[in-house]
Amino acid sequence: MLKPLARQSPMEDKEGFRGALRTWFRQHGRDYPWRRTSDPYAVLVSEVMLQQTQIATVLGRGFYSRFLERFPDIVTLAAAEDEPLLKAWEGLGYYRRARMLRESARAVLLHHGGEFPRNLDALLALPGIGRYTAGALFSFAFDLPAPLVDGNVARVLTRLFDRADPIDSGPMLKWLWETAAGLLDHEHPRAFNSALMELGQTYCRPGLPDCLSCPVATYCQAREPAALPVKAKRQTISEVDEHAVFLLHRGKILLSQQGKGRREGMWRLPLREAAASLPVLHRRKYGITRYRVTLHVHDCPAKHPAAAALPGEEWIDLDSLEEIVIPPADRAAIGAVRGGAEEIA
Repeated sequence: MLKPLARQSPMEDKEGFRGALRTWFRQHGRDYPWRRTSDPYAVLVSEVMLQQTQIATVLGRGFYSRFLERFPDIVTLAAAEDEPLLKAWEGLGYYRRARMLRESARAVLLHHGGEFPRNLDALLALPGIGRYTAGALFSFAFDLPAPLVDGNVARVLTRLFDRADPIDSGPMLKWLWETAAGLLDHEHPRAFNSALMELGQTYCRPGLPDCLSCPVATYCQAREPAALPVKAKRQTISEVDEHAVFLLHRGKILLSQQGKGRREGMWRLPLREAAASLPVLHRRKYGITRYRVTLHVHDCPAKHPAAAALPGEEWIDLDSLEEIVIPPADRAAIGAVRGGAEEIA
């Protein structure tokens, strides 16, 4: 791949690097709704949603706008019960994020009089707020200088400085944060951090970057940018089978409400290992953290031992399924079985 040769280091010409990046961003930066506001609450909602979800999903499926319509400020969010909160989050997954967002809202009301603190240590003390999110709030909401490193920024920095050290190692993480702090534009932190992130989303994308179009290509020292960043840790994906029963009775379906854990308060098809030998109505694969799960939905006769309702399980009206929170895989499986869909891999 043809790549412009580096003429100078970003650290040796910080003002030139910042200016080139800022000029490009002001001309070509994308128009996201969270970039049109300085409300720290709206910024926080966007950052929490985007932690595990792509921008196209958050915007294209209307999650961000719907959530803010339902919970327009920290007062309404802090007062939210689990069911409406999780319902507003349904489809985004990683539901712990929604609960931590609510806990942050409650902490702002309780300890800061309803105003987000303009202090990094105070932001870091809020529930669920880590170094990146605190920096994002500080720069995007308040336009105050704070470094931030996400996956996009890390990729840009490793290529700019041609660093082949494992990006997920302790020393490299330290270097990334120190480098981000060293490059930070203290006069225009909001624009600079937004631009650095967007550069990683566009030209300096994963895989093969578009170096010929990159606005800061002359600062990039990478000889083989497509080979960077390097990751040392390889997480093992475990295959898991779940066996659930599909039981209908007089317009109602048997569902199980989940207790403590990742899916707390949500409703799922009842899981039964004893149903593994029963006929399969539907199979569906889904991923969750380091697991690849195959959900087997079995046809269960009413007299089979697996048909008996267990504690925490209830018969739910089919007409009210849209009103309760059901994980996407279970909701899709229920719809497929009711509609007579074929097996989905």
